[in-house]
Amino acid sequence: MTFDRSPVPVFRFAPSPNGLLHAGHAFSAHLNFEAARGLEGRFLLRMEDIDQIRCTSDLEAQMVEDLQWLGLSWEMPVLRQSERFDVYRQALKKLDELGVLYRGYLSRGDIRKFVADFEVDGAVWPRDPDGAPIYPGDARVLSAQELEKRRAGDGPYSLRLNMKAALELIEDRQPLSWWEGKSECLTPESWLEGTRIVADPSVWGDVVLARKDTPTSYHLSVVVDDAAQGVSDVIRGKDLEPATSVHRLLQELLGLPEPRYRHHRLLLDEDGEKLSKSRASLSLKALREAGTSVDQLY
Repeated sequence: MTFDRSPVPVFRFAPSPNGLLHAGHAFSAHLNFEAARGLEGRFLLRMEDIDQIRCTSDLEAQMVEDLQWLGLSWEMPVLRQSERFDVYRQALKKLDELGVLYRGYLSRGDIRKFVADFEVDGAVWPRDPDGAPIYPGDARVLSAQELEKRRAGDGPYSLRLNMKAALELIEDRQPLSWWEGKSECLTPESWLEGTRIVADPSVWGDVVLARKDTPTSYHLSVVVDDAAQGVSDVIRGKDLEPATSVHRLLQELLGLPEPRYRHHRLLLDEDGEKLSKSRASLSLKALREAGTSVDQLY
């Protein structure tokens, strides 16, 4: 694919307000903001607040304060995923009409028990790039009676992408791939320097695209929203590079445009682990209050 230099490039930073920002978030936001400024493009802020329990207005306000402290500014209004659930339902409907969506009734506990039993004698059940077990399929775990009971009841379920059917549907468009930029720090000269990476979404198995009580997942919402906002260039952490295979597949299935991708290095803590909310990495708020300057962050 050849990319045109003429359209104004559009970059975005899309945090989840379910915890405090840390230096890794600041680094990613900074790269996107500086790329937009250097290329005379647009910089957008998107709140990925799908989780209505963990994502709060107070955390969002703190994120805005942190980003302003970093010296960043963005176009208004800010897109919030919590206001777009109907849009995601429409995308799911299209996938369902394509025949690549199904309800999965296994709980996380069901999957853990199945995998533990499978591996008790030393066998290894396959994992996805994030380390989660590949979905084994309801019929492999549940009796026909139990499966019918769950289908007839009002219990929880997940909406999953039938990976085999999806790949067969785009078989004539293979090999599926994405454009990966060579440099994380963009200049007008390096902007379009990159290479094609062959995608392999099959390593993810039948990924979750929504749940009964949550009408979208990260994989679905990110491709729908990037398309809706006209995002031309996605700069994000190296940890999200494997997910690009799923995102390219969804873009093909939904007829969405393909952005350029760049996956930047990750900032590590003293133990050599990536900075993470779940690991309680030191927040920008704490660093700021301790007298850290923006120039000392990365």
